[in-house]
Amino acid sequence: MNVELVQQHVPKAILKFAVPSIIAMILTSAISIIDGYFIGNYIGESALTAVNLGLPIIYLFLAVGIMVGVGGVSQASRLLGAKKIEQSVSVFNQTAMTGFIALLTLALLLLVSINPICSILDVDEIVKAYFVDYYSLMILVYPFAMLNVILGMFVRAEGKPVISMILSVISVVLNTTLDYLLVTHFDYGVKGIAIASIISVMVGVLYMLSYFKLKARVFKYHQFTFSRNVILNTFKNGSSEFIGQLSMCITTVALNYIIMREGGVSGVAAFTVVGYSTYLFTMIVIGFGQGSSPLISFANGAKEHTLAKKVRNHTTMYVFILGLLSMLALLINADRYSLVFVDNEFVGNIVRSGIPIYSMAFLFMGTNIIASFYFTCIGNAKTSAIISGARGLVILLACIFILPSIWGMQGVWFIAPVTEMLTVFISFLFLFNNDKLLVTSLVQN
Repeated sequence: MNVELVQQHVPKAILKFAVPSIIAMILTSAISIIDGYFIGNYIGESALTAVNLGLPIIYLFLAVGIMVGVGGVSQASRLLGAKKIEQSVSVFNQTAMTGFIALLTLALLLLVSINPICSILDVDEIVKAYFVDYYSLMILVYPFAMLNVILGMFVRAEGKPVISMILSVISVVLNTTLDYLLVTHFDYGVKGIAIASIISVMVGVLYMLSYFKLKARVFKYHQFTFSRNVILNTFKNGSSEFIGQLSMCITTVALNYIIMREGGVSGVAAFTVVGYSTYLFTMIVIGFGQGSSPLISFANGAKEHTLAKKVRNHTTMYVFILGLLSMLALLINADRYSLVFVDNEFVGNIVRSGIPIYSMAFLFMGTNIIASFYFTCIGNAKTSAIISGARGLVILLACIFILPSIWGMQGVWFIAPVTEMLTVFISFLFLFNNDKLLVTSLVQN
């Protein structure tokens, strides 16, 4: 990576790294959305509700996986920027091993707890049966899926973002084909959806492992000894992402409880359908974040702080424009959107009533996510954690318990836009103070 070339062509550099990452994230999110299509259209709203009720399990894996991945890759990228190649490679190997051990341990704990988890769900026996069938298999998939995510971060840090994109293309084509065969032809139900995920994820793991064994330029497998400082810095640098995903786990439990109270199974199914749009948008923004992160971390490691700020500002502008276009697209296509996932008029009416309110969140969501990425990349994990914690836990939980109690199901739709709008003020405050300190430092030097 060449600092001078990045300085001369910031937008081009961002898009070079971000576009393959965005495509990879879109394809990754497409797997879940396609799963939702087959579940909603061929199995039913009870199965769709069961999958949604288990989202906290996914967020737990994301919390651990993204924490380790972001925490490790931010260290490795800064070391690359400082020309410390051997140390950077050591961080890569330790990050991959730490992540897999932690994820596998989490999977084993959840697997033995699945029946107790199922017993506390306040739903009928049909939904519970779907829950067990699906998540008893998916819990075994998630450690390998997150290992793919961690390794993909290092592929991008190496300057090869297209590799992750190719992997995502393979995964989504394979997963879609298997969904179609196992659900529509062999009638395997939600177990078929899970089996399709197992096969596509394991193909991805083999692809990634072979890349780092045979083709990687910088990050190659080597013997290493665990470093206490690297582990502590990994957890510290990735703490905001951990807090953000763990917060989503906690708040999803609370949100599902509120939606079940206000709208029942149909309400959860409707919120799941609208949630797919947020999932897709968030994954695209994360693609921008993952694309810009190596540039910001590398610039920070090379002491080019003004360049890091410039990359951040351009990325923020891109995601704001994307948010505006996404909101307009969802408003224009609200009627058609609901019919894609469920052919149920009652659920469709709930979806159509919520989209005009819910879609406003897209205007602010991207800015908050990129701000959190930026502070992680420059080594300011505390500020990143505050933004993530405010957005994903403190403000969100307050909105979950206050807004529905005032406006019922309509209040549920207000939760996301109000949370993002309040958080954006916190993000702007920290960004303003950071830029002010940067200007002061430049003047003094």
